[in-house]
Amino acid sequence: MRIRTRRTASLGPMLAAAALTFATPAAAQFYDVDPSEVRGKPGTVIRIEAFQASPRGAQAYRVLYRSVGLDGEPIAVSGTVIHPLGQPPAAGRNVVAWAHPTTGVARKCAPSLWPRMFDEIPGLDEMLERGYVIAATDYPGLGTAGIHPYMIGESEGRAVLDAVRAAVAMPETGAIARFAVWGHSQGGHAALYAGELAHRYAPDLALLGVAAAAPASYLGPLFEADINSTDGRVLAAYALWSWSSVYRVPLETVLRPQALPALRKVASDCIEAINQALGALMAERPLQKAFLKGDLTKIEPWRTFIARNTPGHAPSGVPYFLAQGTADQIVRPAIAARFMQALCQQGAPVRFVSLPGTSHTAVARGSARAAVAWMTDRFAGAPPPDNCRR
Repeated sequence: MRIRTRRTASLGPMLAAAALTFATPAAAQFYDVDPSEVRGKPGTVIRIEAFQASPRGAQAYRVLYRSVGLDGEPIAVSGTVIHPLGQPPAAGRNVVAWAHPTTGVARKCAPSLWPRMFDEIPGLDEMLERGYVIAATDYPGLGTAGIHPYMIGESEGRAVLDAVRAAVAMPETGAIARFAVWGHSQGGHAALYAGELAHRYAPDLALLGVAAAAPASYLGPLFEADINSTDGRVLAAYALWSWSSVYRVPLETVLRPQALPALRKVASDCIEAINQALGALMAERPLQKAFLKGDLTKIEPWRTFIARNTPGHAPSGVPYFLAQGTADQIVRPAIAARFMQALCQQGAPVRFVSLPGTSHTAVARGSARAAVAWMTDRFAGAPPPDNCRR
């Protein structure tokens, strides 16, 4: 993914991302939890604090809420909830769950830590104008302590769904339990999993549709297509670092020994937005070469991890909006088209938007207006458009 890092020009891309950390001791304390605080119903709120600056006509809160870890243990997850100002309508406000693209795998990489994280939510102004509440999870391990389960679908999906519950639990939002999901890249992967999990994990919520821009879908083909690119190696490094910790498998089973220091360095840095090259960070020579012992998609248990975290295992029962740029070099158009056909075969109505000449970076912003209009129609109960050939 093309990346803009959160840093000053004088420091250069690599040094400033390493400098990103909690702004104040009070900010650090917000994300720290006592074990007694995480016990409770998933989606209930542990604490909130208002942002010093919110989008025009809205109020934004940093939120810490309860969720469920991969082993069924209670955990805390951070995120952001934004609601329009003014009295909510009598019927309440619908919710859009925003799932963000890759920001890194280190704790300091949580979007809710960014002073102006609102600029990184495509379509935010349109959603607020239409009266929606936005629930934007950080995902586990970003902001809060612990390993970030990067590209692990069950973890992402639960975090998205519990963020919606948290927004509904906040009286000031006026939110009701009707929602749609909107995500980009890693966030598209999270959105797809939220769709698959919603009926089983959160039957108290009414999911009306899943919108995803260039979602990471078939992980095996994506790894194979991207591993020889700079961005692809960074994303593979994130996945390896995270999966090794989460699944307790030594990196040495797949990683060449000389590449470990470079991978450790990559895993400690953050990404704010996907639109600039990662050249300075990738100056780490071992990751510029073949840093794996073999094909990740064929080496166990990594092959199993890839299959386990590839979406499409179960139909969601809701319509989909998929946006794809024809110039995307991360999520290739052919892979997106293949995944669309799989959704069609499951019987889901799919609205597919192709953006000519659009890169992976630009596809979410380029399709945001159409995505918001599509979600608005779902909230209104309009028949979903369908580009499937049945």
